[in-house]
Amino acid sequence: MKKTVTTECFRRLAALALAGALAGAAGCGRYAVRADEKEYLADRIMQAGYDEMETANDQHVLSNREGSEGGYGAAGGGCGCN
Repeated sequence: MKKTVTTECFRRLAALALAGALAGAAGCGRYAVRADEKEYLADRIMQAGYDEMETANDQHVLSNREGSEGGYGAAGGGCGCN
């Protein structure tokens, strides 16, 4: 039986997709975190909201940019004049 163009095209695309999937899976795999790397992950700076002053400044900028206050107890409008 003669192969059609569609079958050959499908096989090439399937092989290309398989090769891409294998390359992608090989590129993003990583072993577990080593013991000497865990000290950096447990560092206080890696935690979200570790600096209260920075969090307050971010909220102030966000409220001025958005033009509204969202229940954080601060007064003022969105004009940036407070």
